[in-house]
Amino acid sequence: MIGLMSGTSGDGLDVAFVHFKKEQSWKFDIEEAKTFPFPSALGEQLSRAHLLSALDLALLDVEFGRWMGEQVRDFCDEFEVKPLAVASHGHTVFHQPQKGLSLQIGNGWALNQASGEQVVNDFRMRDIQLGGQGAPLVPIGDQLLFPQVDFCLNLGGISNISFEKEGKRMAFDISPFNLLLNTEAQKLGKPYDEGGEWARKGELNLPLFNELNALDYYQLPGAKSLGREDMETVFSPLIEKAGLSPKDTLRTITEHYAFQIARVILENKSKEKPLILITGGGAYHAFFEERLSHYLKHSWEKYGAGNELIEFKEALIFGFLGLLRILGETNTLSSVTGAGKDSSGGVIYS
Repeated sequence: MIGLMSGTSGDGLDVAFVHFKKEQSWKFDIEEAKTFPFPSALGEQLSRAHLLSALDLALLDVEFGRWMGEQVRDFCDEFEVKPLAVASHGHTVFHQPQKGLSLQIGNGWALNQASGEQVVNDFRMRDIQLGGQGAPLVPIGDQLLFPQVDFCLNLGGISNISFEKEGKRMAFDISPFNLLLNTEAQKLGKPYDEGGEWARKGELNLPLFNELNALDYYQLPGAKSLGREDMETVFSPLIEKAGLSPKDTLRTITEHYAFQIARVILENKSKEKPLILITGGGAYHAFFEERLSHYLKHSWEKYGAGNELIEFKEALIFGFLGLLRILGETNTLSSVTGAGKDSSGGVIYS
């Protein structure tokens, strides 16, 4: 399978060619992986997609699908591979499950025709129509591909976690992550805060730290998810109101993330030193990891993940979700989305 991931961070398209095998349990091998940066005009359009007119958004949907298909075709030519199918997450524009809506653009027919491959996309909407959040989708991959890991923590634009509790898979978005960190780093002239070095130099602002921790989202039980809209309406206004320097903001929100993520792990761990897999761009934020370890009282073990797994885990798992959809097997867990039942989500274009 080829898995495609275009995350909320908006830096490019992750492409992973993965071989899956089922014996007693599922095994996988990432055979080739590559990130295709967005051309600047396309990246700009994607970052503003939620502000476009209906016609311009529809045009971008087709353009982005075609562009992804072209990258897949180039990838297959470069590495001389032929997948069973391409599974695409698409680029999230709106995520409002309470209104029955989650929109990921990247048109399936355009992707199918430009790549010449069978395509699976639109993984969220079936679950949403079953009363779920349509997110997170990765947990079934965590459950079946990483059964030895106690907590799978992904630090992309938003941080999310998945774990087993009382025989059920639990998962939800914990907090924002790179979406807010990168905004501050860009004020200092870099796309992101490398290793968290600017955050390390900043001062912790306790009033902002306490205000963030008091937000309603952190009091919600069960299945819950965050979208770009929450950054614009809830988090960013608080940060702007505090009026801090970028480094002090970076320090304070990093501390906030570490506190909230550790709280979830401490409340749900079943053994003294849980094994934690950390993936996504935030896995390279050394200062965040130090603060997380502080709040976990240094009582945890880190799963040894190579750069390929850290950077391409979500593309890997979307490839897996696409395979499960083709096989007609469950790929969305109601225990994590809050839907009325488990389902096999995704639309197949062949």
